[in-house]
Amino acid sequence: MLEIADLQVELDADAGLVRAIDHMRLTLTRGETFALVGESGCGKSMTALALMRLLPENGRVAGGAVKLDGRDLLALPESRMREVRGGRVSMIFQEPSTSLNPVMRVGDQIVEAIQAHTALRGAAARAKAVDWLKRVGIPEPERRIDDYPFRLSGGQKQRVMIAIALAAEPDFLVADEPTTALDVTIQAQILDLIRDLQRERQLGVLLITHDLAVVSGMAHRVALMYAGQIIEVAPAAEFFSTPKHPYARLLLQALPDAGRRGEPLAAIAGTVPPLWLDFAGCRFAPRCDKAMLHCAGTPPLLTEEGPQHQVRCLLYSQPGEALPRATAQPKVERAQASGQGAPLLDVRDLRVRFQLKAPLFSHGLRHFDAVDGVSYQLHAGRTLALVGESGCGKTTSGKAIVQLLRRQAQISGQALFDGQDLFQLHGPALVEARRSVQIIFQDPFASLNPRMRVADVLEEGLIALRPELDAGQRRERLLNLVDQVGLRRDALQRWPHEFSGGQRQRIAIARALAVQPKLIVCDEPTSALDVSVQAQILNLLRELQREQGLAYLFITHNIGVVAYIADDIAVMQRGRIVEQGACADVLGQPREAYTRTLLAAVPRLNISAS
Repeated sequence: MLEIADLQVELDADAGLVRAIDHMRLTLTRGETFALVGESGCGKSMTALALMRLLPENGRVAGGAVKLDGRDLLALPESRMREVRGGRVSMIFQEPSTSLNPVMRVGDQIVEAIQAHTALRGAAARAKAVDWLKRVGIPEPERRIDDYPFRLSGGQKQRVMIAIALAAEPDFLVADEPTTALDVTIQAQILDLIRDLQRERQLGVLLITHDLAVVSGMAHRVALMYAGQIIEVAPAAEFFSTPKHPYARLLLQALPDAGRRGEPLAAIAGTVPPLWLDFAGCRFAPRCDKAMLHCAGTPPLLTEEGPQHQVRCLLYSQPGEALPRATAQPKVERAQASGQGAPLLDVRDLRVRFQLKAPLFSHGLRHFDAVDGVSYQLHAGRTLALVGESGCGKTTSGKAIVQLLRRQAQISGQALFDGQDLFQLHGPALVEARRSVQIIFQDPFASLNPRMRVADVLEEGLIALRPELDAGQRRERLLNLVDQVGLRRDALQRWPHEFSGGQRQRIAIARALAVQPKLIVCDEPTSALDVSVQAQILNLLRELQREQGLAYLFITHNIGVVAYIADDIAVMQRGRIVEQGACADVLGQPREAYTRTLLAAVPRLNISAS
């Protein structure tokens, strides 16, 4: 058994003492998957770091214990903890780009874990590393084992992280967003691998994720966190069928799918409160649709509301008079562009070729066609979703369109934007085009300058591309942006490393929106976001599209998001589009075998909650 007993974690911050985890209790047994869910900033990842004794320098455990088979891990010397970390308890980190060593080959990083915690050495350890790369779905593992991380896609780097974590075959696995960067087919493969290991070795899994469909298919029990506290614990089936906490019900109502298409998602207003505050009552009360008069002054306790079902809510322990609520606004049907007339973006026979390093003593150049003859059209006010497996060329085609690959690759074909070929623009004409075409990158941490405050990150584009705005207008624009993407205004004076992964993604989205473009290439814009923030962002993108006629090239592996927001779909495989058409047609009656395989791998969530 792995037990967290009355754990308290504190962080020193400029704003004051942050109580990141407040008296947490949970247990994880061998062979069980325990899911920890909740919004960004609620303390999920901090729980994992505390369990592994990997807290940042400004963090400390202020109380409680973490016990493995009765032994308190927090009391072990670091030399003994290294034997536990990776050997008995291993972790998959949330951001592979910052977790992998950029100057070590990926194979060496897997071999390092194997040699540290098993008896294998030399060729035997390398053979084991190749086997793990194969098991997690890396193509050509014998060749890719000698690659450096920068040569891998985001999804492939995540698979390497998973291989490192599982290579020593630990007893417990702490998986912090293990499938966030993966497409649905590889996600299904990884989840099947974890299930197989559970059966073979009675692996215990603490699954930290915002993908509720994955939770419903994997977890035995679920704990919901909010503002550093666990507010509901229940068996997984019961959590999804009869959630008791108002926050849990709102989360399930915020999930995008085809049935909610054309109407706003049930986004939860506001954000998680800052954890340096002294809370007098329920921490969720300011955002709760069931809040009562005494919720603001009475802290709720975690109470039993059924067999193995605990809830932290006064609705059950101290019901009282409800607060007055605003009248619900009528649903506004989505204003949809017809798709007729001249397209805003017309991509014709796009090809992107990368030169590869030739083997020693060989003649000629080797090359790789990442995008091989792709054509599609996108009209103003519409959304085209590019879907497919990791490495199929989705992101490469998006970066080519926004002129980010001119130095690295040979690009041919045409990308006509308002009749101008983007590939032929230079100098002032290219700068003018960049005002109209922006991109939201897949990896928010890698795309934000760590030496710039958020205000400077957002204002940089305004200064370069909107010089007609004065300082006061830029400041007003920044305040509106952070409000739009669901961040507190004090975020403007903070640094990127002070935010969670989901919060950094909101900053990246705000940066793309800052210059008011006509077309946004959205490269996995919601992959790092929890359900409630994803709903806020999707509602924001829809509203901007309705008001301003924005067009989105939406690159994603989340089929639920595609079904909700996309008008048209193009399915990519190995650099080519194998099927494209209207969203309802492709998802409802796919013609290609590859599309059917892709859709079959999508995790499903059946919600019967009201």
